[in-house]
Amino acid sequence: MDFFDRILLGNSIKDWAIAIGIVIVTYIVTKIVYWFTSNIIKKFTAKTKTNLDDVLIDKLEKPIQYSILILGYWIAIHRLTIENTSLLSCLEGIAHLSIVLTLTSIASKIFDALVKEVVMPLVEKTEGGEGNYILPVLSKAVNGAIWSFGIIIGLDNIGFDITAMIAGLGIGGLALALAAQDSVKNIFAGVMIFLDKPFKLKDRIQIEGFDGVVEEVGLRSTRIRTLDGRIVTIPNSTFTDNSVINVTSQPALKVVLNLGLTYDTDAADMQKAVDVLRQIVSDNAAILEEECSAGFKDFGDFSLGILFIYYVKPNAHWLDSQNEISKEVLKRFTEAKLDFAFPTQTLLNKVID
Repeated sequence: MDFFDRILLGNSIKDWAIAIGIVIVTYIVTKIVYWFTSNIIKKFTAKTKTNLDDVLIDKLEKPIQYSILILGYWIAIHRLTIENTSLLSCLEGIAHLSIVLTLTSIASKIFDALVKEVVMPLVEKTEGGEGNYILPVLSKAVNGAIWSFGIIIGLDNIGFDITAMIAGLGIGGLALALAAQDSVKNIFAGVMIFLDKPFKLKDRIQIEGFDGVVEEVGLRSTRIRTLDGRIVTIPNSTFTDNSVINVTSQPALKVVLNLGLTYDTDAADMQKAVDVLRQIVSDNAAILEEECSAGFKDFGDFSLGILFIYYVKPNAHWLDSQNEISKEVLKRFTEAKLDFAFPTQTLLNKVID
């Protein structure tokens, strides 16, 4: 008997070699497809005017390779004679589930690309569209539905009783709802945020001691990037249970600066200090000049107090503007020989004869 005609686990060695060869060939084909995509198709799509084809190729590259491998696996198992029907059904079920999940992934990635490259740019052109956070949430919801549908089909193909599963979910729904009260509360709070619109994406807000820019609004939670660069995830119910300060919506940022000059400052120098402050505001385009206030406020314990109030324009950076103003105050007061006060004490020694 020829070596390749020998029987191993119900199939000849020749059949095993062919089946393994099919898997190896399909793996090589995936590498060829990857090379062709990276070196030819991507270079071609990079020259087109639209970015949609680039995104689609990038997102579909892996799923297409997986599809080729699954096809090779399917051909290989059917090249063999598998008398055990349970084993054959299991192997076919793996192929069915894999291809369904791969097709689901392809559908999800195509949807993502269309939203990102087609729908989102159109929405951003509408009034207030650049801060629209409903579209990303709806996109996630549709993606969730696509994956849920795909998983149900995949489980159905491998023999699961979907009707019984859904019925079981209905029976356990009450227990699930009780266990997920907080999540349900946050989801309803997310809906209220969508309806009330207390803020939009890229707005700077303050809530519960946090101060930052809104980066993402989800159905369950909202993410803000604090002023020191950290990402904070806040449950949506926090926004319905507490007051939210929308800093971005204010017409201008009010800055109050208390300055103190030494007690040897006379009335003329005090007026000079006030005039310098008003001139600083006049010279800075980021400050609302007409809203500026500066004046001699009080006689402090160790200084003559000046109250300086100015407003930073909404389109100006809040910290950079304050930095520029403070540096100018320091520079011009020094040039005008106006001395800042600091806490001092004079002790008098009384000599007793």
